[in-house]
Amino acid sequence: MDLSTTMMGLRLAHPFMAGASPLGRDLDTIKRLEDAGCAAIVLPSLFEEQITFANQGHIRHMDPYDVRSAARLSGFPAAENYALTPEDYAEHLARAKRAVAIPVIGSLNGTSAESWLTYGSLIEQAGADGLELNMYQVVTGLDASGLAVEHDLGVIVSEMKRLVRIPIAVKLTPFFTAAGNVARRLTAAGADALVLFNRFYQPDIDIEAMRATPDAQLSTSAELPLRLRWLGILFGRVTASLVATGGVATAEDGVKTLLAGADAIQVVSAILRHGPDYFGVLRHGLDAWMERHGIKSIGEMRGRVSLRTAADPAALERAHYLQTLHSWKASA
Repeated sequence: MDLSTTMMGLRLAHPFMAGASPLGRDLDTIKRLEDAGCAAIVLPSLFEEQITFANQGHIRHMDPYDVRSAARLSGFPAAENYALTPEDYAEHLARAKRAVAIPVIGSLNGTSAESWLTYGSLIEQAGADGLELNMYQVVTGLDASGLAVEHDLGVIVSEMKRLVRIPIAVKLTPFFTAAGNVARRLTAAGADALVLFNRFYQPDIDIEAMRATPDAQLSTSAELPLRLRWLGILFGRVTASLVATGGVATAEDGVKTLLAGADAIQVVSAILRHGPDYFGVLRHGLDAWMERHGIKSIGEMRGRVSLRTAADPAALERAHYLQTLHSWKASA
């Protein structure tokens, strides 16, 4: 059974890889991931706010030590709370590359095309096999248009492609009016892979203290359908590799993701729950399913349940919506 796949030009032994997370913070865990069968790893993100504070002493153009801006920046982590400093990040990546044979991908997390983009070159020089841009942003400004947000995203991708030669993946949110058009425009801007989707972390509210509190929850299979739909919509219609992240908790989830059209699958929550050896469970489950169905390679199954051959994808999606509403039956 041939489980190998290609993601943004990188050859992987199988589709299951580790996404950006605490799993990539230390070399021992990275080695354990490779030994357990992880196909590639994205290191934890280096954040724009870390870089601008280290370089300029500012966060979002504000001085955290100025009483006029201290309150606005009070929610940001202190510099010492980040796992890696900007100075240490490239060296950590270089050590990881020397320690393992699987692809090691750097990650930059930011919201603007500021000086942090230049760190892409340092990540490339450290030996990264690729770079993931995580543009996590909740647009709270009422004057910011969707078109402007999408334009800025395209500019960032174009700028990074100008700076580095390694392949670039863009981690997207699903909250675009026309996500398909955004995907096509980012591919045209040079994105080598699209990672679907960034999890939308939402704070809870402490009703006694009457304030918002962080609430990081591990993902479950319940989050997978959103990824499946957009993988199925984009498969065969953009040239960038399609990478799923979020909601893959079992080998069966992985099978669904590949049938929808994914080239690779980032797994984090399941590994945090079960440990690195769970990569073997996922791989063996995929292998058993393929053998049971007489499928000899990933290429034979990828995109089988996509909209690539649909005469009218929009009409088919609308039909699925209506069928879903009419399929519900009250339990006895």
